[in-house]
Amino acid sequence: MSDIRTDITYVSTGDAEFGDYIALLKPRVMSLVVFTALVGLLVAPGGLHPIEGLAAIIFIALGAGASGALNMWWDADIDRVMQRTAKRPIPAGKVGAQEAMSLGVALSGISVIMLWLATNALAGFLLAFTIFFYAVIYSMWLKRATPQNIVIGGAAGAFPPMIGWVAVTGSISLEACLMFMLIFMWTPPHFWALALFMKSDYHKAKVPMLTVTHGRKATRTHILIYTIALIPFALAAGFTSIGGPVYLALALGLNLMFLHGAWSIWRRDEGTAEADGYKVEKRVFRFSLYYLFVHFGAILAETALARLPIYAEFAMQFKFLEVF
Repeated sequence: MSDIRTDITYVSTGDAEFGDYIALLKPRVMSLVVFTALVGLLVAPGGLHPIEGLAAIIFIALGAGASGALNMWWDADIDRVMQRTAKRPIPAGKVGAQEAMSLGVALSGISVIMLWLATNALAGFLLAFTIFFYAVIYSMWLKRATPQNIVIGGAAGAFPPMIGWVAVTGSISLEACLMFMLIFMWTPPHFWALALFMKSDYHKAKVPMLTVTHGRKATRTHILIYTIALIPFALAAGFTSIGGPVYLALALGLNLMFLHGAWSIWRRDEGTAEADGYKVEKRVFRFSLYYLFVHFGAILAETALARLPIYAEFAMQFKFLEVF
């Protein structure tokens, strides 16, 4: 798949507003990053002083914003030709490409150094690696090189809860790894469901998304396979210190629903999908957004409920029974 990057210099028209610079930071993506990082921080054993915890979340959010700005700087050429991204600040001429790059680099340095100082070196390192992975490994290399771009690149979005956990504990645990794997394995079916009804955009931009290189039928099969592979990681978290009966019940229901959605996508033929405007694919994509938020909400709820003496005793008995 050829690279369509050109030598076009994107220069601001001078009409940029504050909201345009906020848009560079990808606030919708940032909201997911902040939420999962917050959950990782709050459920980690030990806890941080509230001021330190607030600082950690702010700097993780800034790091996510830095990644978004660097991604928009690098992808300005393909954003210009894709319908859903053509109005982003750089292709729209609101913000210059050089401005976006400078903002991304500055926020990267500030966020990493300040997280390190506010918490610990490992948390700062993981944030630096996450920014590098998303901006360089994914944006500059994988996205335009392989149909597995979203599979490997999904790691960048999976690090925030681990960073939140490490900010508190200074170490990586099984719980942190399971939160990472929950997002990592969720990312491919989530984005491929989107790609099924946005294939023309990726085709015009010459981005080797799986729908472009292997077709929609193969993509449907991949969605089902990755959804099946996701389920063990989602359920496993219920049997650790961050899980419990509430989480496990919600996870079981959500994963059965997600599996049903993936199965429905796999069974559909293109004629039917085109006739109803990819109704099922769009529904599964929307559900996948709730899927992740509810999982992490349940993890947070388990921690809150554990502070109630009656529930704590019940949960301990539940975990004791799991051994057998």
